[in-house]
This record gives sequence, structure tokens and C-alpha cells, in this order.
Amino acid sequence: MPRQEYQESLSNLRDDVLYMSEVVAERLRLGLDALEQKDRELAEEVVGGDDEVNQMYLDLESDCVDLIALQQPVASDLRFIAASFKIITDLERIGDLAVNLAQYAMDADRDVFPEVDVQQIGVETLNMLESAMAAYANDDSEACYAVAERDDDLDAMCEAASSTVVRDLIEHDPFGEDDADAESYLQDISRLLLTVRDLERVGDHAVNIAARALYMIEDDAELLY
Repeated sequence: MPRQEYQESLSNLRDDVLYMSEVVAERLRLGLDALEQKDRELAEEVVGGDDEVNQMYLDLESDCVDLIALQQPVASDLRFIAASFKIITDLERIGDLAVNLAQYAMDADRDVFPEVDVQQIGVETLNMLESAMAAYANDDSEACYAVAERDDDLDAMCEAASSTVVRDLIEHDPFGEDDADAESYLQDISRLLLTVRDLERVGDHAVNIAARALYMIEDDAELLY
């Protein structure tokens, strides 16, 4: 492959990874909207779009393998390709978590613990994801560290949300004599806790992306471990 064509392939890979991130971020945004609005049709759209994300992952995985196997890149090019491969893995997993949110929305029919602001947590995870991808796009090492630092705030938000639910269950008896209603209430609580857990995992994947971007930019593995 001529040098110019090789450089174009690297540029195309970056563009395609960024496009995949946009699709995944939109799926996550729609999943959050479906939860907030109890919108089954919107939730089904998110679930149905998972195949597209999976196919993007497979196509980009193949591109990365071909570039490494056929071009034998070295130094910064090799770090870029390796980081891109790891990043698309995190993006695919975020896509799976967006599907989880959509499935919770399909099962939910009422709000429990309105004081737990799932949407605020979701917005923070989206911002972290977009910031991590901007760091990858712009070779911005400072932005990589900023994303990692924000993870502590996200963890605190998720811990506070989970603690609110658990504390209320301990301090008050939310169950009546109707066993069916009690079971339904427990399922709603379980979905809420799973939602918080999954959003926290999105944040973890955003940090992984920032860590891979830092490795790509500066050959610095500090955030990887």
C-alpha cells in the first residue's frame, strides 16, 4: 500500500471510530429519554439499533487487524491502531448498556424514588463519553486526565443514589398487604438500582477511552491501571 493510501486508511479509521461514538452516544441518549418518558416505542428503537452498533464494531475490528497485519505499523501508528481497537470495544459495551436502559424502560410503568435523579447521572455519563472521544479526536492529553478526574464525581452521584434507595427501604416499610403489589414495587426498585449501576459502568468505559487516548497520544499508560 502506497504511503499516501496508508495515511488515508489511518485517517478513515479515526473518522469511523468517531462516527461509531456518535451513534452510541445517541443510543444512550435515546435510552435515557425512553426511561424518562416511559416510551416503549423509543425503547424498542434503541433495542432494534443494537445490531448496527455490533456491525460497526466488527467492521472496525477487521480494519484494525488488516492495518496491523498488512502494514506492520510501528511507534505512534501502532499505538493509534491499538488504542482505536480498544476504544471500539468500550463503545460496543456502552451500546449494550444503552440497550439495558431501553429494556428497563419497556418494563417500567411508574417512578419510584423521584428524588434519585437518573437523568442527571445520565447527562454526566454522556458528557464524559463525549469529552473522552473529543480527547481522542484532538490528541488532547489534558482532556484525558480531566475525564478520569470526573469519574470520582460520577461514582459519588451513583453511590448517593443507591444509598438513598437502600436507606429508605431500611427506615420505612414500603410494602402493603398486597403481595403482588409488593413484588411489583421490588421489581421497580431493582430496575432503578440496575439503571444506576449501568450508568456508572458507562462512566467507567468513558475513563477507559480516555486512558487509551492518553496512551495513544503520549505513550503513557498511567490511566490504564
